[in-house]
Amino acid sequence: MAEIRLPAERKYETELAALTKADKDARPPGWSLSPKAVETYILGADKPVGGVTITPKYVGDRSLVQVAIATLASDRALMLAGEPGTAKSWLSEHLSAAISGTSTLVVQGTAGTSEEHIKYGWNYALLLAEGPSQKALVPSPVLRAMREGRCARFEEITRTSSEIQDSLISILSEKQTSIPELNEIVTAQRGFNIIATANTRDRGVNEMSAALKRRFNFVTVPVVEDLEQEIKIVTRREAELRSDYQVGAEPPADIARMLVTLFQELRAGVTKDGKTKLKTPSAVLSTAEAISVLFNSGILAQSFGGGKVTAEDVTRSLVGAIAKENADDVKVLREYVETAAKGRPGPWKELVASARQHVKAG
Repeated sequence: MAEIRLPAERKYETELAALTKADKDARPPGWSLSPKAVETYILGADKPVGGVTITPKYVGDRSLVQVAIATLASDRALMLAGEPGTAKSWLSEHLSAAISGTSTLVVQGTAGTSEEHIKYGWNYALLLAEGPSQKALVPSPVLRAMREGRCARFEEITRTSSEIQDSLISILSEKQTSIPELNEIVTAQRGFNIIATANTRDRGVNEMSAALKRRFNFVTVPVVEDLEQEIKIVTRREAELRSDYQVGAEPPADIARMLVTLFQELRAGVTKDGKTKLKTPSAVLSTAEAISVLFNSGILAQSFGGGKVTAEDVTRSLVGAIAKENADDVKVLREYVETAAKGRPGPWKELVASARQHVKAG
């Protein structure tokens, strides 16, 4: 059976191979590509490289990407911080794929993350049968990255307890960790580093210690404010999802523009012309959420509609996204439709009509 989602290094294997072959710049020890080639992989190239089109993986500030890449070549780890849905994990995955050739050495931060997830654990059946041994050892993604000289990813680090976070301090400062049961000290190989992500909405949940913060260079991934840029991101990513899952109808350009405009106006609390102030929902109306709504709308249109994505499909998908955190947020959507959307041409007319049918003000 076909895999639903391939890791970046496999999905974009042809692009990475072309960049590797054409890369003549100096590479930091342990890196698969030079920093300049990593930048090209992330942001895309105007011209084919070795006959291969290099597509942009991240649409955003070039300087931000350059600082992130430079950090990973230094003695500091990289922290990608920002609002939910701003492509922090997406950027982390592609940085790891380009630098290390793998993006799969991942620790997912949760309240249940333990020190074993950071350092190592044991196969207890082998441990009881044979005692401590390399065979019984279960290395964490971080330990594997240290041994192999690769980048490890730590997703949503602030969701883990402070004690667990601080287990990274010695790894990041000394670039080594001990396994006392085996009387072994593992020293990180060249190319090792850590890319962590943190949602700013989680600030205060498990605040990082000052000592750990000093081991990271923080790069803030911003919410996309430019309308054309966000439309480009949303439509490109929706098309990728449609191709990966082999389902859904392609949304018309005016539907995508309407959806992204709606998201940006509700996020900002004001219409694009600055004339009408709006209530903002408690739900995170991120770029990632807009992509999900557009993709879901295409599935509705293909499976239950006429095969063409309409404003009604968008409305039906929007309700679940808006009311995700607070059911009262549907009132915010209904008010938006009656104040900002009403009177606008094109698909906005259908949005208003369908919202009156599907969005209950409560």
